[in-house]
Amino acid sequence: MPAPSLPRVDGTPQPAFAGRVTRHWLVDVALITVLFALYFGFQLGERAIWNPDEGRYSEIPREMLVSGDFITPHLDGVKYFEKPPLFYWLQAGSIKAFGIHEWSLRLWPVAFSLFGCLAVYGAGRRLRGRSTGLLSALVLATSLLYYFLGRAVILDMAVSILIALAMLAFMVGVRAPPGRERRNYLWAFYVLMALATLTKGLIGIVIPGMVIAAWIALLGEWRLLKSIYLPSGLALYLLVAAPWHILVSIPNPEFPYFYFVQQHILRYLTTIEQRYQPPWFFVPILLLGMVPWTAFFPQALKEALPARWRERQAYRDNLFLVLWAALVFVFFSLSDSKLVPYILPVFPPLALLVGQWLAGLDGVTPTMRRSIAVLSLLALAGAVYLALLPHGLAHTDSTREFVHAAGDRLYVAAAALGLAAVVPYALARAGALQATILSLAVLYGGFNIGVSHALVGLDHKWSVKSMAELIKPRLKPGDAVATFENYYQDLPVYLKRRIIIVNWKNELSFGAKYQDTSDWMISTARFWKMWNSDRRVYVFANASLYRRLISKAHGNYRVLARNRYRVLLTNRPGRADTANGQGLPDQP
Repeated sequence: MPAPSLPRVDGTPQPAFAGRVTRHWLVDVALITVLFALYFGFQLGERAIWNPDEGRYSEIPREMLVSGDFITPHLDGVKYFEKPPLFYWLQAGSIKAFGIHEWSLRLWPVAFSLFGCLAVYGAGRRLRGRSTGLLSALVLATSLLYYFLGRAVILDMAVSILIALAMLAFMVGVRAPPGRERRNYLWAFYVLMALATLTKGLIGIVIPGMVIAAWIALLGEWRLLKSIYLPSGLALYLLVAAPWHILVSIPNPEFPYFYFVQQHILRYLTTIEQRYQPPWFFVPILLLGMVPWTAFFPQALKEALPARWRERQAYRDNLFLVLWAALVFVFFSLSDSKLVPYILPVFPPLALLVGQWLAGLDGVTPTMRRSIAVLSLLALAGAVYLALLPHGLAHTDSTREFVHAAGDRLYVAAAALGLAAVVPYALARAGALQATILSLAVLYGGFNIGVSHALVGLDHKWSVKSMAELIKPRLKPGDAVATFENYYQDLPVYLKRRIIIVNWKNELSFGAKYQDTSDWMISTARFWKMWNSDRRVYVFANASLYRRLISKAHGNYRVLARNRYRVLLTNRPGRADTANGQGLPDQP
């Protein structure tokens, strides 16, 4: 007989966190929704929209609303085919309903973060019992990287949760007996895969297909293919995913090759995107990203896997979760294009594995106590570092600027981490299992909020908001706003207008080949001709180009704002520029 912490095929609840399994699951859903909405949504609009990703995924939907074209995405007026449109459509709806604000642009990422927590709660409860569901949701929500990516305007949270919903629908569906319930869950699986495909491309079907095929092969249950509604399911998938791909290809015949070949195959197999990282890149990201729960990975994985090969059928659900996490991790680790958010799809299955292990405990084990002790030492070191950072530990100019801008916000994160170094360990020593787990969740959740609060100190580095707001009230219809040898993708969001781009194409180079962009993507020579005309011009540039710009301007300029990272100049300083004190003197 398997130990109490092992999975039960019949889905009966685990013994820990004792208490009757209530049928009033709506109470749990309401509680999770309210608490986690407050948690993810706290000070949602405090931080500026950051360049490039948040700017890009805010500007494209803004341009959709302005142009009325919801089929062909455009970025600064240039065709942009790198990603499909579902997230853009959702963002456009948020902008239409609430306007352009940092909080409204982040509503959908937060909503998907919340959907993910509700999904692992529902699946955990359905497969293992109420305590597993609640703990899995708690683990997922308070994981460090999940929290921060859930408050960023990027595609990864949306696609990760849609994939998770699809996988969990499949898990529940194949457990159901033949009939309407099974069919509905499996049809939902295909529709959710299609929605994931419409969010970030073919990984929406590749990841589920890869995991499910490996799981079926491992169990040797190929007959399952006959009962998962493949013909009707694939028809549903195509019905949802195919129309946009067809509609965008008709007016844009260049789309299929760029999208399917270059953005999927070549992006994965080559360094075409110049995002190469070594194969072990995601190891520290995952270990840090699921703090504090990474401390329990070894125990959770050990209990989740069968000791003998012949016992694998009794662990079929756990094997599905392990394969889901492991194969996604390996899939992205082998890619020649890596970014931190790519690892996010492994978080839901790992949260379920850790959640069910915690739910299966009858008390604090010696191994758990040792894990918390190590975690506490690391937390203590982190708390001391954060507390001393404003007092001499910031050795670089950029770090000192961040500390100065963050102010007392750093002490909030340091205090939460300091408590996390002491309280859970003391409770674990006392044998208080439930209090130990809840203290880990609450204190590390508080740490997440504290760090997020402090990140406002990086706005001057990653956003042009302050400079954009400086010129926004002065802009007249004939004025030009340009970026010099760069493109700050949050700038058009804040100014609500297309930007002139000087001598820079980069990710816009493909779209620019298939349309006339000569009016706003110009050469350096054309820029200086415009600068010396009667037209008023504002130009944003990297600070490293400052000397070059002013030498070419031959005195025809005024510095309106300047920091370590960028500079804002104008060629026609008006009375407002000199009278309101906004202009800054030249700095070395």
